[in-house]
Amino acid sequence: MPKASDVVFVDGVRTPFGRAGEKGVFWKTRADDLAVHAMRGLLDRNSQLDGAAVDDVAVAATTQQGDQGLTLGRTVGMLAGLPKSVPGYAIDRMCAGAMTSVTTLAGAIAFGAADVAIAGGVEHMGRHPMGFGADVNPRFVAERMVASDALVMGSTAERLHDRFPAITKDRTDAYAVQSQQRYAAAWAAGKLQPDVVPVEVNTGSGWDIVSKDEPPRPGTTLEALAALKTPFRPHGRVTAGNAAGLNDGATMSLLASDAGAKEHGLPTKMRMVSFAFAGVEPEVMGVGPVPATDKALAKAGLSIDDIGLFEINEAFAVQVLAFLDNYGIAQDSPNVNAWGGAIAVGHPLASSGVRLMTQLAAQFAERPDVEYGITTMCIGLGQGGTVIWENPNFSKRAARKAA
Repeated sequence: MPKASDVVFVDGVRTPFGRAGEKGVFWKTRADDLAVHAMRGLLDRNSQLDGAAVDDVAVAATTQQGDQGLTLGRTVGMLAGLPKSVPGYAIDRMCAGAMTSVTTLAGAIAFGAADVAIAGGVEHMGRHPMGFGADVNPRFVAERMVASDALVMGSTAERLHDRFPAITKDRTDAYAVQSQQRYAAAWAAGKLQPDVVPVEVNTGSGWDIVSKDEPPRPGTTLEALAALKTPFRPHGRVTAGNAAGLNDGATMSLLASDAGAKEHGLPTKMRMVSFAFAGVEPEVMGVGPVPATDKALAKAGLSIDDIGLFEINEAFAVQVLAFLDNYGIAQDSPNVNAWGGAIAVGHPLASSGVRLMTQLAAQFAERPDVEYGITTMCIGLGQGGTVIWENPNFSKRAARKAA
């Protein structure tokens, strides 16, 4: 019987990330076409794989309507050129959509139901704002299951500041500047571009090619962040500068069993060790990565000290710092979001999980001294998700030398 360690991350790509809204680069681009671009890029990079060998496709979106609905895994697969014999489906776990696409298909691979699969996510927040058109059951508030603003992510981030007063606005602003600077340095060094698939877009006056991310603000300073408004609470601590923005983008990844990868001549960039999801109070959803990580570590028989690299989704800086403080990790650790995170590059909700994995895989290739890494994120409605990965490039000699 296969097991989790037989699941490998073959490859991952993403579109550039854009700003949501009429001024964003993807305003006139369909959501499903963003996902198609990402999938075609993934298949082109792994052209030795016969599309008919793909056993299943899972594509996530948070707001599944219009051009972001209709069973995305199936429709995007067909539009991207996969044979009609390849099935597909859609997933929704809000911010962890793509992560759940990966873990769900990983479960199928570990069970022996699939050998090769494609997992990803897309979010066009300009066309489909989070929760747009949703009819939330009034019992959630009437029966006091959640606070009335528990679905306002910025309000949950303010509550996280309340719970952890040591996480000040000065600290979150400093972390935000660090994210911008690390992203800018990584882009300048050519670290991120290999996994970014350019997208042709209609500008309204012609066609153009988008090949870089739109959200980053590399000139961000502490002084500029200090002057920003706090929209979720008067004299609050959460601003547009120390949180991810509203974004458009898509990601795709190729997964396989160890045997399937060898059969089709596919590389192994990472090996899955374990994963876990956990629920927390929706009012402080940002703390979710902590219990999810505890569960994933316990399942793997590892401790936090075994983890050499972290890719933490930066929905809000306070959420990242809550995770780091819990485990006693310095907020300027070079092993945490080494190439910047969502505060700089953006967070197109259901697509972000695979971006974390793609960046971790690229860092694994450069860090043979690191054996294990984590991708983790908070999830709306009070959840957290964590996946632990093993570095196939790990060398004990390199680890001893680094130590």
